[in-house]
Amino acid sequence: MKTIAGMTTLDLQVNGFAGVDFNSGDLAAESLRHACVAARAAGADQIFATVITDSLEAMARRLNRLAVLREADEVVSGIIAGLHVEGPFLNPAPGYIGAHPVEHARPADLESARRLIDAGRGLVRLVTLAPECDPGLAVTRWLAGQGIVVSAGHCDTPLDTLKAAADAGLSMFTHVGNGCPQQLHRHDNIIQRALSLADRLWLCFVVDGTHVPSVALGNYWRTAGLDRVIAVTDAISAAGLGPGRFTLGNQVLEIGEDLIAWGPGRAHFVGSTATMGRVQETAAAMGLTPEEIARITSANPRRAMGMR
Repeated sequence: MKTIAGMTTLDLQVNGFAGVDFNSGDLAAESLRHACVAARAAGADQIFATVITDSLEAMARRLNRLAVLREADEVVSGIIAGLHVEGPFLNPAPGYIGAHPVEHARPADLESARRLIDAGRGLVRLVTLAPECDPGLAVTRWLAGQGIVVSAGHCDTPLDTLKAAADAGLSMFTHVGNGCPQQLHRHDNIIQRALSLADRLWLCFVVDGTHVPSVALGNYWRTAGLDRVIAVTDAISAAGLGPGRFTLGNQVLEIGEDLIAWGPGRAHFVGSTATMGRVQETAAAMGLTPEEIARITSANPRRAMGMR
């Protein structure tokens, strides 16, 4: 789906699509092409294939597999614009860790970071980590020095640490309003801290009408200003399909008639079943103009990633 002025949509967080899990240990070339073509048909002209927390060995294998398959397929390479590594350097506390396997969450260190980046064969463009789990902000600083966008997420970062991380090269915040407990301090919480740095950070939101209620989403956008907002799907393998049984890495998910990807006990979401087309429809229903929708789905993510 092309937006205004010839702009193309860019979804920075796609874990899978149309029955295909990018975090699968045996991802096949034809499956990856099918997912990419389906994602494009559903509104995402380009995507960042996302690999989530697991053992370093598993994450490295998946990143390498995605990179190798992309290099071998012109169609896939035209759709996958980069790789997004979400984890494993995340806050392991309940609520903040979300759907990521807590047993594989770990503090950031340069050796592990280099291993993941090298596995991606130059395609890792975005890394989500918890700044409070990056001792001395050494990994943040190193990644930024490599030209990789560093995003805070699944974190409960104190404000002074978040500001220091921004000084060290942090430039984005992953799915604001999610990746945190359902019950938070009413004033001193990670959402308020992220919003307070909207002049320095790109703020990403899952715009599916479910992850963040429209009333709250509108409040956040007015506070941040649409020039700093990026819309993503956080799509998993169930995206673009109806109810059924799907996977995200080692997790098996049952998606019901409501098409919401709930984790066990409905304690947290496990990605989204949304398409970029649905994101655009949700934004339009909130009153955004076509130009504003183009800004948050095309212009802003491209600016944030240094893409034309």
